[in-house]
Amino acid sequence: MAGARSMSPWPSRKRSDLEMLVNARSDTLRNFLANLHEVLLGTKLFPLFPVVPLAIAARCFRFGQAWVFSLSLIGLIPLAERMSFLSEQIASYAGPTVGGLLNATCGNAPELIIALLALHKDKIGVLKWSLLGSTISNLLLVLGSSLFCGGLANLNKERQFDRKQADANLMLLLLASLCHILVLTYCYVVKNDIYMVDAISTLELSRTCSIAMLVAYIGCMFFQLMTHRQHFESQEEDDDIVSDTPVIGFASSFAWLVGMTMFVTILSNYVISTIEAASESWGMPISFISVILLPIVGNATEHAGAVIFAFKNKIDITLGISLGSSAQISLFLVPLTTVVAWIKDIHMDLNFKLLETGTLVLAILITTFTLQDGSWHYLKGLVLLLCYVVIAAVFFFYQTPLDHVYVAPVEVNGYR
Repeated sequence: MAGARSMSPWPSRKRSDLEMLVNARSDTLRNFLANLHEVLLGTKLFPLFPVVPLAIAARCFRFGQAWVFSLSLIGLIPLAERMSFLSEQIASYAGPTVGGLLNATCGNAPELIIALLALHKDKIGVLKWSLLGSTISNLLLVLGSSLFCGGLANLNKERQFDRKQADANLMLLLLASLCHILVLTYCYVVKNDIYMVDAISTLELSRTCSIAMLVAYIGCMFFQLMTHRQHFESQEEDDDIVSDTPVIGFASSFAWLVGMTMFVTILSNYVISTIEAASESWGMPISFISVILLPIVGNATEHAGAVIFAFKNKIDITLGISLGSSAQISLFLVPLTTVVAWIKDIHMDLNFKLLETGTLVLAILITTFTLQDGSWHYLKGLVLLLCYVVIAAVFFFYQTPLDHVYVAPVEVNGYR
């Protein structure tokens, strides 16, 4: 979870013509222009940055809500990539342990912000769907396309990988699936018993499982960053991988990270506020937009990076990106939102309903069986991609009522 994100596949743009920096009289202005060049122009995604003010303008001037949703969704792509870059810059100053923890925490920051905003607006359905979609997207779409494209590009090369990292992440994902299955089964059993559904006991079981998942995540972080760090470090060198030497200062990196986080929060708020209007305008179910479209945009840079590393026959890094991100969402973001909801007295449990839970569990099991022999080739990637296509079709035809999107607080005997 921690190691793969510090190795970005996106090469920074070289300093070509920086005479404007030399001519700047003020050191502060010179440093600001240098940081501006590194942060905004230092990525191949910089042409998408103008979409960010366009989305804000569309909101302010009351353009169609579907337009606001589309522009906000596109604007999140470069912002998410730059947040990852800035967290790597700060990690370079913080040391390997704190840096690895920071990279792991900031890796899925856009997904976390969207989840917390959906929780704040009581859109528990969107929250669960988006987190479910992010996990499935990483397991099937990101990993599947990487294995497929990388397998075709490396037909005559060794196609084995070290299973230690994959096994650790898959073990965590199986724990997450166990928690979801038990909560779902508990609700089903109690509902069909002679007693009525006990909302409090369901919440308490979900919160207990969430705490266990967070403990497992912390234990895995300690395992990766401290005791067994050697198993999660790439043994290969590549000239295209960005050097660990920071290109901007710590204070500047932190300031830029705060600014990027603010813009991600603004656009994420637009996405959550206009998702129903976009669903009605496009004729797509909210479940499909939340499970498929939102994660594809949120994982766009990870997706491209994983495919690039697979093309270079660096499958260990690809697995670290896809499986590590999935484990982080399932073992950190999901239980974290449950705990936050607990603090805010909001009814948020781990019951993702039968279809959603079944989809999650099957995706984890398929990925586990796909990687169990320690080898990879394009057929495995093709099967994972086809599984994702089938899941996308299911949620495209899955018409959900509005009460599945908004979940009101449940009160039982005076408790919420």
